[in-house]
Amino acid sequence: MLESKNWIGGEWVSPRGASLAVYSPSNSLEQVGLLHLSDATDMLQAGEAARTVLPRWADTLLPMRGEILFKAANLLEQQVEEVARVASLEMGKPISEMKGEVLRGVSLLRYYAAEGVRSIGSVIPHSQDKVLQYTKRVPLGVVGVITPWNFPVAIPVWKIAPALICGNTVVWKPAEIASLTATRLVQVFAAAGLPGGVLNLVVGKGSKIGNTLLEEVPLDAVSFTGSTGTGMGVAAAAAKRNIKYQTEMGGKNAAVILGDADLAVAVPAVLSGAFRSAGQKCTATSRVIVERSIYEAFSAAMKAGIDQMYVGTALDPQSYLGPVASADQQEKVLSYVSLAQSAERVAEGQTEVDPASGHYVMPLIVTGVGVDSPLVQEEIFGPVATLLPAADFDEAVALCNRTVYGLSAAVFTRDLQKGFRFLDQAEAGMVRINQETAGVEYQAPFGGMKSSSSHSREQGQAALDFYSQTKTCALYYG
Repeated sequence: MLESKNWIGGEWVSPRGASLAVYSPSNSLEQVGLLHLSDATDMLQAGEAARTVLPRWADTLLPMRGEILFKAANLLEQQVEEVARVASLEMGKPISEMKGEVLRGVSLLRYYAAEGVRSIGSVIPHSQDKVLQYTKRVPLGVVGVITPWNFPVAIPVWKIAPALICGNTVVWKPAEIASLTATRLVQVFAAAGLPGGVLNLVVGKGSKIGNTLLEEVPLDAVSFTGSTGTGMGVAAAAAKRNIKYQTEMGGKNAAVILGDADLAVAVPAVLSGAFRSAGQKCTATSRVIVERSIYEAFSAAMKAGIDQMYVGTALDPQSYLGPVASADQQEKVLSYVSLAQSAERVAEGQTEVDPASGHYVMPLIVTGVGVDSPLVQEEIFGPVATLLPAADFDEAVALCNRTVYGLSAAVFTRDLQKGFRFLDQAEAGMVRINQETAGVEYQAPFGGMKSSSSHSREQGQAALDFYSQTKTCALYYG
């Protein structure tokens, strides 16, 4: 049976707290593992281990750091099937989609491993003769990493890999319902030869050990992905300590369908954006704003798509979407489904799986609700999307921007002039033409505007900016 463990100072350690059985969200009677919970002492030990080894890791040659990440990438690639299976069993994402996520982790590791032989600074002219002036990127120190359950492989890797290549040590607190996957992922790093104490895993409830990490562990930075409310608390704690922080939070992402849109492109993209991963993506399409001239045709096409959508177990390779990740998540999403009782239902999915056997929520599209409805304004994080009619392009953009969030937005049109206007006017960190709102290339910056982010960016070269600090050096040789 799978069991979570802590990895502290290069050793597997049994946490000091209670143990909980882990059940599959696809079948709530199937136990898939055992979760051992940590206490504050475990977290403090991890912080001490990270601080102790920091000077040695920071002095390790960049190419050597890169070689370890390359080894981790190769090992993860060899173990795609096994790691994906653990993650799908634990949090319910369909196995076909989870394999893609693990392979994305492989790509991320290789991308940042290559930074081991790339430039870490630049030469800058000086106003005085015979002075060499240059910059170099140096580590921050000990970094706290707090990750969610919805991308249990990709999000940890896109935080940990750039942190490590920049010479930092890491204390990682994963979400409780992604802890079996986290344990399996750390096994890959350990097998790749990462020195003890460079990466430390502490498994447990955020309510028990989160504040210890944020307030007592000697951190120099923290990177968080999760809910907006929790993220604001992380930011406040970091600001109080004057340490660098990065928070990626919620989204209420809109897809705008203009009257000239190609429905053969728009409909599959919106269905995928709204319902893959059971809508449990911060970039998921939750609002669909449709120009009136195409509203009926688009609604009918979406209903046809939902009618053909297969909802199944996480390990069924045919599943378009599986269950949501937990009983708590199911209860939250169903509360929004209840709100939709008074709305007009455009389409609702069905399944051959007994919905009562696991944490299933059927895909749902509704319309006929006001723009201030919780269905339109609040992040649902489930397979529920709302259609909103718009008279024209300007109203569609106004509706798109009518949210406290600003993570992702997309427009579907054949008119590139309107498309480029949308890219300029949409208030989101990621904007697209004729592509779904969900997902981002690993080599591109990821992050949002407004309440979706602390205004920094993850992935790509932007991650190196966060996980390092710049030192300006000058040498007089006259």
